Amino acid sequence: MKSGSYSLVATGLVIGGGLVGLCTALQLQRCGLSVTVLEPQEKPQGASWGNAGHIAVEQVQPLASPAMVTGALARLYPRGALGLPVRQIGSWGPFALKLLRASTPARFAAGTAALSALLAQAMPAWQRMCALTGTAHLLRQDGHFVAWESEASAAGGRAHWLSTDIGTASVRDATPDELSAIRGLAPKGTIAGAVRFAGSGQMTDLGALADALREALVATGGTIRHAKVDGIEIDGGRAHARVDSERLSADHVVLSAGAASAELLRPMGLRIPLIAERGYHIQSSQSRWPTDMPPVAFEDRSMIVTRFAGGLRAASFIEFSARTAPPDPGKWRKLRDHVAALGLPFDGPDHEWIGARPTLPDYLPAIGRSTRAPNLLYAFGHQHLGMTLAAATGEAIAALAVGQPPAIDLAPFDPARFGDTT
Repeated sequence: MKSGSYSLVATGLVIGGGLVGLCTALQLQRCGLSVTVLEPQEKPQGASWGNAGHIAVEQVQPLASPAMVTGALARLYPRGALGLPVRQIGSWGPFALKLLRASTPARFAAGTAALSALLAQAMPAWQRMCALTGTAHLLRQDGHFVAWESEASAAGGRAHWLSTDIGTASVRDATPDELSAIRGLAPKGTIAGAVRFAGSGQMTDLGALADALREALVATGGTIRHAKVDGIEIDGGRAHARVDSERLSADHVVLSAGAASAELLRPMGLRIPLIAERGYHIQSSQSRWPTDMPPVAFEDRSMIVTRFAGGLRAASFIEFSARTAPPDPGKWRKLRDHVAALGLPFDGPDHEWIGARPTLPDYLPAIGRSTRAPNLLYAFGHQHLGMTLAAATGEAIAALAVGQPPAIDLAPFDPARFGDTT
């Protein structure tokens, strides 16, 4: 909009420089806003950069489900991958009660329908984002494998995946050659069967992706400021970010700070039921794992293995706790035990990582507008699907900001579903 010789440019402030934040900032910039991203770390180490790189369009069924409730005991760590540290019961106890209430058949069905619609946008949105940022070479769209180590688990797992709702993805039995290739990569294991998904994908280099997204934002006039936001406040019906003694304002303030998002809302008096669902990985800098091999999920071990440009990564665990709680070294040892038991080609020393996925009780993200401050937009709570849904979320938030209809109905993701608190 122009008035005389002056140009009035709408401004955007994005809190959080992970994948969701960067994709959102790029889309806002593309819509003509002048955008600043606030990110406390110069080299962020959050869940955006420690995940399996898997674009999981098949995961349309929320983990808040009747099956999750009935199977939770069998999945408890150390036998399984579900960590409920006793010392952290104050963090996960109240969340667990809300999760139980969100796991009824009716809410599970509604959640599945909502996630299906959103996940159908995931791969097309990434294709558009990669075209925008020159990163198409990092996006592989050749699916992934799920493998099992016993005849019984293979039969049960195969029956489940061939009969369940997997959205826009498809699944088939692995061919003899594919099964032989997996067995060759896990020579000490007893791989009894596997299936291959199509429609899912992978980012091959998360570091290169991060650099490209940041560079594209700056090249189009955006700003990345390394600053820690202390909280979000409302004054005069509008939201502002507080950084030290400075108060930052914008026409559109987007909260996409991952597992820290709920803490930043507390100065507004809000209590969002968000928990840090922590995951662990180990990664070797060298590997004989073929670069063209898609990710392989070893389902009996709840572990996914992905070959990146920087090495081979094994990731696992769902640990509910406080975001800043100390890590459990036993989980890294467990990952190394899995790798050794299968004989996976982790060559050379590995490094360890822990990160917190932002998870809400119904396992749906919060995407929408605040009822308290119309300039405050929410884009957090993506649980295991932050990598998958980052580009689609960015498009949806940009549409809201400029008054255009999003590609899908965002009502199921409205943070107001948690009560009159947002």
